[in-house]
Amino acid sequence: MISKKTQYGLKALTYLAQQESMGPVLIADIAEKKNIPLKFLESILLDLRKAGLLESKKGKGGGYFFAVPPAKIKVATVIRLLDGPIALLPCASLNFYKKCDDCDERSCGLNHIMREVRDASLRILEERTVADIAEEY
Repeated sequence: MISKKTQYGLKALTYLAQQESMGPVLIADIAEKKNIPLKFLESILLDLRKAGLLESKKGKGGGYFFAVPPAKIKVATVIRLLDGPIALLPCASLNFYKKCDDCDERSCGLNHIMREVRDASLRILEERTVADIAEEY
């Protein structure tokens, strides 16, 4: 399950993608239109800016805009940035792997199933982009 932070992050990115031709978008506009608490949104957008997905401009005509085209931002990337691992178990994660203390992965049926779940999810999340989400609305 993805967190509220990631849900809000994807909603904000989707809104920015839909408004992209209008130039930078004020954070207050995103918060209002997508019903996201402003302080929480500030934190999320800062994380996305630090990761290089967004840029911001201060002053008149300022706001947030894409540093990377929305069609190049994979949903999996956003989830990993805001939530961390996509895998349901740390021992099944590709990017956040951590061995379980109490099991041998070679003989663990749960590990094998969770890797299958991870792979099936990743096939979709690595294929779909922020632009894809924006086009569906």
